Amino acid sequence: MKKKLLKALSLIFIFNLILTVPKIEVQAQDYWPSSVDVTAEAAIVMEEETGAILYSKNMDDVHYPASITKIMTALVVLENCDLDETVTFSAEAVYGTELGSSSIARDVNEEMTVEQTLYGMMLESANECAYALGEHVAGDINSFVDMMNAKAKELGCKNTHFNNSNGLPDDEHYTSAYDMALIARAAYKIPKFAEIVGTKNYTIPPTNKHSEPTMLNNHHCMLHYFKTNQYLYEYCLGGKTGYTDVARSTLVTYAKKDGMTLVCVVLKDQTGEQYVDTTNLFEYCYDNFTKYHVSDFASISEDNTDITGKLSEKSELIKIDKKGLIVIPKAASILDVTSSVVPYKDDTNKAVVGQLQYSYAGRNVGYANLLFTNAETGSYPFDNLPVEQGGSGKDYIQVNYVKIGLIILIIIAVAAVIMFIKSKSSSILLFRHRFKAKHYRQPKTNMTIIRNNGKKRRRRR
Repeated sequence: MKKKLLKALSLIFIFNLILTVPKIEVQAQDYWPSSVDVTAEAAIVMEEETGAILYSKNMDDVHYPASITKIMTALVVLENCDLDETVTFSAEAVYGTELGSSSIARDVNEEMTVEQTLYGMMLESANECAYALGEHVAGDINSFVDMMNAKAKELGCKNTHFNNSNGLPDDEHYTSAYDMALIARAAYKIPKFAEIVGTKNYTIPPTNKHSEPTMLNNHHCMLHYFKTNQYLYEYCLGGKTGYTDVARSTLVTYAKKDGMTLVCVVLKDQTGEQYVDTTNLFEYCYDNFTKYHVSDFASISEDNTDITGKLSEKSELIKIDKKGLIVIPKAASILDVTSSVVPYKDDTNKAVVGQLQYSYAGRNVGYANLLFTNAETGSYPFDNLPVEQGGSGKDYIQVNYVKIGLIILIIIAVAAVIMFIKSKSSSILLFRHRFKAKHYRQPKTNMTIIRNNGKKRRRRR
């Protein structure tokens, strides 16, 4: 009952927002920077926080991913395992991968932690590590592949199907640049994943099968000079490489500059050119785009209702999260941005009741969450959520069910009184009729009574 009541209130608020948030007319609909090209057959650059697509080339075309598949493998593992769990390498993991493919030469029944195995898979692209992790999580590799495909669907991938955990050639194993960017963006939100892909080298200590430590090096040439320093990029945060004869060179890279984190994916590129293409795309985006937080809007425009809508500071129950942001071309103005209310798809954060979706030139360029306020005016019975639950202490609230219960009881009591009065209305009307009959003259009949000498005599009229 409590959840239904809160949901009903949320729906009412969202409906009102849809009616009240203004739309701003776009003044530069056709402008979008497009002066860069790449040799890769497909490519995309996505802003990590908003998901805004800053550049794309054939982003929905299907290609083989090769070892960037392991980003999805790592994502599923990290969502389903503790890092200190023990991974045991089966004969299928050791011998079931293609001969001569990437490996760190593990032995049957060798034991490592999940964390160590992840480093082996992501830095050295070890295929037996990817296989062993899949078996560890799901019991067998086919079940793990099902988990990978389910996660891809959950993220909104439309042109992706996995058939193994390592990316070795398979006709039923493919993706697109856009889908891979969605996967890479989701994985990077996990701090341990970001730490692993940004690590230049790592040492696996001796195991039950290897008496010597195993040294690992990150193969991403924009981050680490393991093979060459020709492609080093100072803003690179890490990523994952891939290559097979059919996939050619594939690459996922993260970079951060001027407070903006970007994810770049290139598919079916020429060897060496994947780094050149990625670097050029990053520089193009950093040169041509900038990021604004909602909290910055007021400093740009005295009347910030153009961006945040009239409810921003005037609603007692809902306000816009100031941590929301947009990414637009540097030559554009935030006044060229439109806003509209959309549903919030993540049910885990109950304080968020919707989102403002920002668009520019027909493209989604950012969002801001719509939050319950603490209703300090007392108009509605809400209390703040604590900071340890992810709130700010002011922006996030919870329902005070005691106060709501009292309000409901008052409403029920009033309704009961009305029903009681209605049920007694007929008795009240009868009493009123008798009262009038007793205190007022009876109406004349067709007989007139006259008195004569103390006797009554009737006379017809």
